[in-house]
Amino acid sequence: MRLLDANPRDPRAWLFAVASNLVRDRARHANRLTPLFDALDVVEPSADPEVRLLRDEQCSEVRLVLAALPARDQHLLLLHHGGASYHEIARAIGVAPSSVGSLLTRAHRRFLTCYGSRYDRPDRSANA
Repeated sequence: MRLLDANPRDPRAWLFAVASNLVRDRARHANRLTPLFDALDVVEPSADPEVRLLRDEQCSEVRLVLAALPARDQHLLLLHHGGASYHEIARAIGVAPSSVGSLLTRAHRRFLTCYGSRYDRPDRSANA
């Protein structure tokens, strides 16, 4: 938080703006962490063993596909799904923030192509 350099014309409005910005920043930070926690999706020990087995299998598949991708794609996807902003991703991989979106699109496409070629399963709803 920055210190107040001069006396505000309306201290009450200034205080409200500062408080609103702090709340918004905190919510933004919490929202960036949510996908990371969702990705971890810790299965309760009491959960159905089949659910745990399927989750473990899916995690292994994702790790194998990630390992098959170029290092930059791995970093892009992990940072993005870990909740990093485009500016943070750009800084981490050394590119302009304006190029992060297209790089992520390509990395996602390569991930899906690789995942599909390795683990493409028939649509289960067609058998139902």
